[in-house]
Amino acid sequence: MASMSLRFSPNISSLTNGGNLWRSKHSNKNFSYGSSFAAKTSMQQRKNEIEYNLSKLQQPILKNQFKSVEGVSRNEENNKKYIPKAISKESSGSEESIASETKDIIGSVKRFLVALYWFVYPYTMFGRTLSTISASLLAVEKLSDISSPLFFIGVLQALLPFTLMDFYVNGVNQLYDYEIDKINKPFLPLPSGAFSFTTGVVVTVSSAIMGFLASYMIGSWPLFWGLLSFFLIWSGYSIKGPFLRWKKNPLLAATCIYTTMALIFPISFFYHMKTFVLKKAVAFPKPLMFFVAFTSIYSLGIALFKDIPDIEGDKAFGIQSFTTRLGQKKVFWICISILESAFGVAILAGLSSSLLWVKLVTGLGNAVLASILWNKAKFVDLSDKASIRSYYMLIWKLLYVAYFLTPLIR
Repeated sequence: MASMSLRFSPNISSLTNGGNLWRSKHSNKNFSYGSSFAAKTSMQQRKNEIEYNLSKLQQPILKNQFKSVEGVSRNEENNKKYIPKAISKESSGSEESIASETKDIIGSVKRFLVALYWFVYPYTMFGRTLSTISASLLAVEKLSDISSPLFFIGVLQALLPFTLMDFYVNGVNQLYDYEIDKINKPFLPLPSGAFSFTTGVVVTVSSAIMGFLASYMIGSWPLFWGLLSFFLIWSGYSIKGPFLRWKKNPLLAATCIYTTMALIFPISFFYHMKTFVLKKAVAFPKPLMFFVAFTSIYSLGIALFKDIPDIEGDKAFGIQSFTTRLGQKKVFWICISILESAFGVAILAGLSSSLLWVKLVTGLGNAVLASILWNKAKFVDLSDKASIRSYYMLIWKLLYVAYFLTPLIR
C-alpha cells in the first residue's frame, strides 16, 4: 500500500501544478460566457481523469486485498478439512493403544491363572476333590438322601475350605523347597519365574486365612477339625524350624501323607455329611472302614513313590528319604507291591458285598486297575525323570477311578 501511494503522488502533484499554471496564465484576461464555460468543462474533464486514475490505481490494491482475504478463508476451510482427519487418526491411534493394553491385561491374567494352577499341584487337588465326593457318598443310605439339594450343598461346603487349604499346603511346601525345586522341579511357578517369591507368599497366606474363614462361616465341626489338622500336619511337614521340617525324615513324611489321605479326608467329609448335613446319628459303617483301609495302603505307596524322581535334589540338600537310602529301583518295586496290595483289599471288599452287581463291578473294576498298574510298571525307565513322573501320574489316575468304585461297596 505504501509503494502504491508513492507512485500515485507524483501524478497528482503534476496535475495540480498544471492546473495552477493554467490559472496563473489566464487570471488577468476577460472571458466570455462561452470561454468560461469551456474552461469549466475542461477542468471538469481533468477532475474526472484524476478520479479515474485514482480508481484505476485502487483496483489492484483491492484485488490483492480480496485475494489475501480469500486465501485466509481458503486456508481456514483447508484447516477445517484437515482437523477432523487429524482427530480421526489420533482417535484411531488411541483406540489401538487401548486394545493393545486390554490384550496385555488379558494375557497377564491368563498367565497368572496358569501359574496358579501349577502352584497348587493340580493332581493332588483333583484327587482330594474326588475323595470328598466319594467319602460324602458313603454317608448316603438311600436314594432320597442324594436326591436332596442338601447333599450337593454339603459337598460344596466341604470342597470350598479344603480347596483353599490345598493352595496353602502346596504353596508352603514350594516356598520352603524353593532351592531344591530348582534341581528337582524347575518347571514349577517359583523356580521357573512364573511367580515371584512375594506372590507365592501372598497366595499361600491368604489361602489359609480364607480357608479358615470359610470353615467358620459354614459352622461344621467335622470340617473345622479336619481343616485344622490338615493345616498343622502340612505346616510341620514343610516349614523349617525346631522339631519341624518332617519331610527330612522318611518315616514322618510317610506318616503325614498317610494321616491326611487315610484318616483326615474320609472321616472329616463322612461325618460332615452324616451329622451336619443329613442330621443322622454318628456311626462307623463298613463302607467307611473299607475306605480307610484302602486309602491307608494306597497313600503309603504314594508317599514312598513321590521321592523317587527327586533323588538328585534330596541328596544335594541332605534329605534322607527312602529313595536316597535304598536306591530308586528297590523303592520303586516296593511301591508297586504296596499299591497292588491296596487293589487286592478293594477286590476282597467288593466280593464281600451281598449284592451280585456290586461284586462284579467292584471286583472286576479293581482287578483291571491292578493289571494296568503292573503292566505299565515294566516299561518305566528309572534313569528318566519324565518316565518316572508319567508313571506317578498314572498312580494318581488309577486312584481317581478307585474313588468312583469305593462308594458302591455296601
